[in-house]
Amino acid sequence: MDRSIIETKILAEASGAITALAWPFATPDRVGDMITKGAFASAKMPIPMLFGHDPNDPVGVWETAEEREDGLHLKGQLLVEDLPRAREVRALVQAGAVRGISIGFITRKATGRGKGRTITALDLMEASLVTLPCHPGAKVTSAKDAVGALRLAAALQRATAQISTRKV
Repeated sequence: MDRSIIETKILAEASGAITALAWPFATPDRVGDMITKGAFASAKMPIPMLFGHDPNDPVGVWETAEEREDGLHLKGQLLVEDLPRAREVRALVQAGAVRGISIGFITRKATGRGKGRTITALDLMEASLVTLPCHPGAKVTSAKDAVGALRLAAALQRATAQISTRKV
């Protein structure tokens, strides 16, 4: 059995609640692997939330996994009330320094295709917060934090610039 690590995008709140698109179905990762809808059907939750796939650095727990049309979505909790390390990781996520999630799994069924594999069955073991995601779709999409505030400020600046250059 193969063991793989895949990465994608996350959202974290001040309370430690965190959501992630853990695997987008329509696109391969950088090594060419694709995971199909239905592959996560046997996911047994909860699973550990690690930092950087380090089994000695748990920072929370993923409580739910849901396959949607666009991919596997996870919801969990950074244990910010109980673990100083979880507060550190939350700060890194909110600052934009940690932008991805990487899943650790055991492949149960896959077929080769060109550069990678099409994985149709797996056992989800853990999901880690990571700094440099492997999947091309791996990025923080939104957060109640400095990153969100900077995006809003940039949008307001663009709008202001467009308004000030228009002739009446």
